[in-house]
Amino acid sequence: MTAARGERGRAPAGPRRPTADDGVLVVDKPAGWTSHDVVARVRRLASTRKVGHAGTLDPMATGVLVIGVGRATRLLTYVTGADKDYAATVRLGVTTTTDDAEGEVVARADAAHVTRADLDVQVAALTGDLLQVPSSVSAIKVDGRRAYALVRAGEEVELAARPVHVARFAVRDVRAAQDDGAAVLDVDVEVTCSSGTYVRALARDLGTVLGVGGHLTALRRTRVGGFGLEQARTLDELAATPEDVAVKVLPLADAARAVLPARELTEAEARALSYGQGVDPADEHAGPIAALAPDGTLVAIVERRGPHMRPTVVFAPA
Repeated sequence: MTAARGERGRAPAGPRRPTADDGVLVVDKPAGWTSHDVVARVRRLASTRKVGHAGTLDPMATGVLVIGVGRATRLLTYVTGADKDYAATVRLGVTTTTDDAEGEVVARADAAHVTRADLDVQVAALTGDLLQVPSSVSAIKVDGRRAYALVRAGEEVELAARPVHVARFAVRDVRAAQDDGAAVLDVDVEVTCSSGTYVRALARDLGTVLGVGGHLTALRRTRVGGFGLEQARTLDELAATPEDVAVKVLPLADAARAVLPARELTEAEARALSYGQGVDPADEHAGPIAALAPDGTLVAIVERRGPHMRPTVVFAPA
């Protein structure tokens, strides 16, 4: 069973596990854990402090959390910008302070009159290019402070709308339910969206346009770029690795291919990039591109600058 929240501190003294190779772990984050909790656990399991994550998941959410180990932390900026898939449940008829089930209820409304046709029309209206106002308890910084910290301190927070893209917003199931005597609807949805899109805000906005309010009661991230649940391992599965064996990671080259187009290099090109020099572009793609040596190792991430492709990050320096 996964460790309780109070057990996430320092692990008991014992043999040090071998340090994991540079690469990516796709973790199936459990409910109740913060992304930082997962990073702290992976640092112990991978026997290295050089661990980071690509995109925060709220504590109530589960699913794909991409973790970089060693030099793979330098790949995370490209993972963070990838599009994402979610499975979620929206409760229509109840509004909360946080737009999810962790907040306090501020309003209830009878949602029994909302039909599937109503849902389909409004879900379609919330698909495509949108200007979305993030939840006030998001991690966005306002004057150097996180919005959620300001809200918890009792301050009013108004965040500016931001452009996002929702490629898919599909209703999968609708169920009637009761919430403190109010007739509500639980709506299971699937969402494919750009980086920076808040599914909580979609739930809020869906409830608003239907006139009954809404919030998110469940959220599971099923994909980030080329990383999906089929590759994910639970923390318990990772912890089951024998103490004398390094935790297995997805190699740098495979991880880069999962989020970026790849270019196969000649020996001369690989050598030039390892020295920080540019190479001729192979096509019109401006990058970023994962540049791979003839032996398959990741040499650099390159982008077009002027007439050449030049490295922005070098993974195999000369």
